[in-house]
Amino acid sequence: MKRNYLITGASRGIGFELARQLADIGHHVLATARNQQALEKLKLHAPGLIDILAADLTDPATPEMIRQRLSDADTSLDGVVHNAGLLINKPFEKLTDKDWQSVLEVNLLGPVRLTRTLLSTFTEEAHLVMISSMGGFQGSKKFPGLSAYSTAKGAVSILTEALAAELGEKGVAVNCLCLGAVQTEMFEEAFPGMKAPVNPEEMAGHICWFLLNGHRFYNGKVIPVAQSDP
Repeated sequence: MKRNYLITGASRGIGFELARQLADIGHHVLATARNQQALEKLKLHAPGLIDILAADLTDPATPEMIRQRLSDADTSLDGVVHNAGLLINKPFEKLTDKDWQSVLEVNLLGPVRLTRTLLSTFTEEAHLVMISSMGGFQGSKKFPGLSAYSTAKGAVSILTEALAAELGEKGVAVNCLCLGAVQTEMFEEAFPGMKAPVNPEEMAGHICWFLLNGHRFYNGKVIPVAQSDP
């Protein structure tokens, strides 16, 4: 059965590969990101199953634009993958208020605004998947330069638990995957020169399975997905 999913941060890395893989098994994807050119490339993979919308999640008007797009197409959502992220790698003493605000806007407030605006579009048994990081997993090893990013991702973990408590009565499941090292551009920004044990295609495959099936086994869970530190 064809289902409808929204993926943010779909212009590169894990989000790009996840959209491709969902379309490959017959599901419809609305892919969003800021990079129109990269989204156009993604759409070419499956023109009938991947729709695109260039949008900036830090713009408070974006969630309503996405909701209107879904409404115009008479589309309800079976799931959302909050994949968009921003990492600023700076020592704590050099992080400005603007840096903190930028990281929180993308990693935390973006999912908050989008989920709030799209509540009416979720089907019963919809599955919301928050993509966090091992840096935001309590008790995990932390690394210099990533205090803002890790803090924002830690907040996403708590948001997951809170939303699961509130949306459970609507039949909507909310879970969080805290990813370890994946060979993406963001990983290379955080850990220059390091080689990750997992590539974006592999991680996208795991997230794809979890999006489709994880809500049968989990709700309100914050799950580490990592082989190593980082």
